[in-house]
Amino acid sequence: MVLAKVWSVALHGADGVTVEVEADIGGGKPGIHIVGLPDAALNEAKDRVRAAVRNSGLRWPDQLVTLALSPADLHKSGSGYDLALAVSVLIADGRAPAERFAGTVLLGELALDGRLRSVRGVLPRLLTARRGGHTRAIVPRSALAEASLVDDLEILGADRLTDVVAWATGTADALSAPEPGAERAGDPPPDLADVVGQPDARWALEVAAAGGHHLLLTGPPGTGKTMLARRLPGLLPRLPREQALEVTAVHSVAGALAADSPLVTVPPFIAPHHSASTPALVGGGVGLAKPGAISRAHNGVLFLDEACEFAADRLEALRTALEEGEVRLARRDGVVRYPARFQLVLATNTCPCAPPREADCTCSPHARRRYLARLSGPLLDRVDVRVRMRPSTAVAQAPDQVTEPTEVVRARVQAARARAAHRWAAHGWRTNAEVPGPALRRHFPLPRESTALLEAGLARGVLTARGADRCARLAWTVADLAGAAPPTAQHVATALHFRGHHTPTA
Repeated sequence: MVLAKVWSVALHGADGVTVEVEADIGGGKPGIHIVGLPDAALNEAKDRVRAAVRNSGLRWPDQLVTLALSPADLHKSGSGYDLALAVSVLIADGRAPAERFAGTVLLGELALDGRLRSVRGVLPRLLTARRGGHTRAIVPRSALAEASLVDDLEILGADRLTDVVAWATGTADALSAPEPGAERAGDPPPDLADVVGQPDARWALEVAAAGGHHLLLTGPPGTGKTMLARRLPGLLPRLPREQALEVTAVHSVAGALAADSPLVTVPPFIAPHHSASTPALVGGGVGLAKPGAISRAHNGVLFLDEACEFAADRLEALRTALEEGEVRLARRDGVVRYPARFQLVLATNTCPCAPPREADCTCSPHARRRYLARLSGPLLDRVDVRVRMRPSTAVAQAPDQVTEPTEVVRARVQAARARAAHRWAAHGWRTNAEVPGPALRRHFPLPRESTALLEAGLARGVLTARGADRCARLAWTVADLAGAAPPTAQHVATALHFRGHHTPTA
């Protein structure tokens, strides 16, 4: 046979596109041509693949070899096609039977000596292959743990190109199957019992966790803002299987998966440095955009410590993702979409000099205003829970006081989330923070005595229309934690307090 085809998968954002890899031998001077819009890394594959085949003890055709990747109008990048290219040439040259690779996708980078190396995005590629009707996948052995997360697909792992050829020619045990075993849980999040004092901030953290609301912590350095933020994932429920695969797929594309426990079951906690660029936050790169911090925080927590030290354009870039739960990035090779439904936690000092005691501040009023103005009004309007933290007055818990651990608080959070999920089950929303304002007013309007406070706030100009909707959602969360429905005027007053407004008189 002088013409052969096999299958691989191209990454397109957090999704994939099945790619047909064809090889044709003959028709010109000896050489190798790759067609189908390859990038530089893929165009170099012709040298890697030829060396890998020859160093594996196999003959490379002494004729013109044309390799085509279809769809031809789709830009293709990376080294994940190496194995498919090599196998297609071997089939065309009669070194391997074509029927063994029916319904099989091939992924992996080839070293010059024929070893197989793992590539990014194995999980989303195989999910695409399964949707496309393929029944088997051959991947590098080092990627077996990640590949085994895909159900209803036969997964085989190889160390070398010769293993794939031996399997194709009849050696059934030349390739490895994933080892069965329980999924290993990651390290447990830190316990909330470690935080001494700060009852208001602890209550705010519980409310934010129960409703999926964004949170702002303001106060002097050393008051526990970062400690509280890092304990938020422990209050959130474990990710169900579908969400866990979504998060794991994004982390796989970003190359941030652990080899021994690839499935992300705990809500991720991502904390970029304040010097991070806009592409580092929202995603970017040459060709097709790569995921940024907000996508790696999908279904988890994005923590911006020293938020006022972030450049204003970095913070403003978050606004669209906060509203839509995804980010769309246009680059040279196309537009990609990454999920970005995260819970935002901001922590900031009250001024640039940030003394332990606010009375010792040496900043001018203009410097303080300019510093805090980096958190713009439109951004803050999307933050439901805001709390001012005070310096601690003790280094240890008093003997007569008991600090609730994470387990106790998480039980209340899960009960409140269950009430919200039951209320919104018919509409597909899981938390109060996801509910659009019009839907909230249409399906579950607040009683007249409760809305009076919001109307007074709107009349005085201390609330925007969006802020009133967010106060209503926050009031539902407070009521869910209290086991009461619908929210009372007291719950609305609590919501107004959390948003940093004095309770207006009706």
